[in-house]
Amino acid sequence: MKSINLKSLMTLLLTGFFSIWAWAAQPVNVNAASAEELSESLKGVGMSKAQAIVKYRNENGQFKHVDELVNVKGIGIRTVDINREFILLDNSELASSK
Repeated sequence: MKSINLKSLMTLLLTGFFSIWAWAAQPVNVNAASAEELSESLKGVGMSKAQAIVKYRNENGQFKHVDELVNVKGIGIRTVDINREFILLDNSELASSK
């Protein structure tokens, strides 16, 4: 009985781990995406940070380089680095390849 519970616990833990691992940021164009799309696609970016990105973009124009995101209040270099490989500046090119 004890080994069945341990086996069930291990299965549950591994399933949870792989579920979290499977959730990954999706590529998103920071120059065109809505706040909802940004918050769903970027790790560590909730709705308020996503709205700040959209506001900054509307007031200052499109981002020319991914590192410009640090100019947005609430977005630091760590957030940019975590998401760098998923940030698009246009619809065809990942920012990390620039």
